[in-house]
Amino acid sequence: MPADPIAYLNPPNASPAQGLYSNATAIPAGPTLHIAGQLAVGRDGSVVGKGDFAAQMRQVLDNLGAVLEGAGLGFNHIVKFTTYLVHSQDIERFMAVRAEAFPALFGGETYPPNTLLIVDRLVKEEFLIEIEAVAYADPDGGMRQP
Repeated sequence: MPADPIAYLNPPNASPAQGLYSNATAIPAGPTLHIAGQLAVGRDGSVVGKGDFAAQMRQVLDNLGAVLEGAGLGFNHIVKFTTYLVHSQDIERFMAVRAEAFPALFGGETYPPNTLLIVDRLVKEEFLIEIEAVAYADPDGGMRQP
């Protein structure tokens, strides 16, 4: 394993990823943080970006970043995403916002695995996207305890 504790892998015999994600993540043994699905909710509890997929996805990524930061982690600690969309018509918008946001969030060109699911609805009708994640809490970098 390389010096970085997290390695995103695309083995040569695996089929190519169908977007900005890798086929697998290798991590050393250690603690993980399982992050609940994040929604487009502002700090005041309101739904952000009603009817605007890109605004909702940016808010979801901001909320995910806040959870990671609160645990003393960053996006480079993410092992895997699971993304839920309400409309299959938003897949292209999802890909576009991800292509815009990920290079800055991850500081590179390789990204964690992502499973993308289309669901009937989320907890409130106004929500168009939800993203949950698993993150690795590097023992040297630690994870803040509550």
